[in-house]
Amino acid sequence: MKPSQNDYIVVYITAGNSEEAGRIARRLLEERLAACVNTISGVDSKFWWKDRLEEARETALIVKTKAVLLPDIIEAVKKLHSYELPEIIALPIIGGSREYLEWIDSVVR
Repeated sequence: MKPSQNDYIVVYITAGNSEEAGRIARRLLEERLAACVNTISGVDSKFWWKDRLEEARETALIVKTKAVLLPDIIEAVKKLHSYELPEIIALPIIGGSREYLEWIDSVVR
């Protein structure tokens, strides 16, 4: 079956440091919840938390996967994450190479 663009998402997650991000990335890949995870160290984040403006140096994860796996990804990340409220947001993939989308299908569960 030909993949539909609506079947695929990018999940953006921030972690407290590169070690934590690495643990999360490995788990998502080992459990076949992600086809690919990019990590970007040195992300400067500014945000409101408990009525205070906060700043943190974080590592971002960019996860390529299928939309149907999002609930399992959220559950896995929450188990591994050190934050009380980890950032886990999903964005639809609205375009892309058919071959890349088929590859995602071939490696995730």
